[in-house]
Amino acid sequence: MPSIPLPGEKVERVERTVAFQGYFRVARYLFRHSLYRGGQSVEVDREVFERGQAAAVLPYDPVRDEVVLIRQFRAGTFAAGRHPWCWEIVAGMIEKGETPQDVARREAIEEAAVEILDLVPLYSLVLSPGACSETCSIFVGRTDATGVGGIHGLESESEDILVQAMSFADALALLSRDEIDNSAAVIALQWLALHRDELRSRWR
Repeated sequence: MPSIPLPGEKVERVERTVAFQGYFRVARYLFRHSLYRGGQSVEVDREVFERGQAAAVLPYDPVRDEVVLIRQFRAGTFAAGRHPWCWEIVAGMIEKGETPQDVARREAIEEAAVEILDLVPLYSLVLSPGACSETCSIFVGRTDATGVGGIHGLESESEDILVQAMSFADALALLSRDEIDNSAAVIALQWLALHRDELRSRWR
């Protein structure tokens, strides 16, 4: 759930203009906000990467004790100077009229060719609150991982996605070797590590 305001925490938006509009949008915000020491800040000028709302799901097979991870090229990771192919969980942007649950199910089919049979909500997060407006609702989704794998994704969106079902132990090993470096995947796998026995009992 969103952060609960503490007493006196207020912000006033003075102006918003679009600084750049391409594949993504950057907006320039002018605002003033309350100060903990009392009074109000000077007018603050910030650019914000306006990304929208996303949903992500870690497909998990409680019978086989396997998770489904995907791997694809990422421009942001490339720009950060890292190896730009990343192990991730299924994710996508929420479109008009969709719920986060709708997106989790749709993207699981589009990106990994798996059906989500049940969903457990984990967290709704702001991924980079200092610079980006993107939020992400994260789920673990029950699936049957039998025969899952291959190359998937939408050609219309230039997606080239490697899909791999692996044991939960192997996924944790990747995590412990720092080979999974995106926040949604780390969060979902760590949550599953804490709640796996309970979830397997519920879903079997």
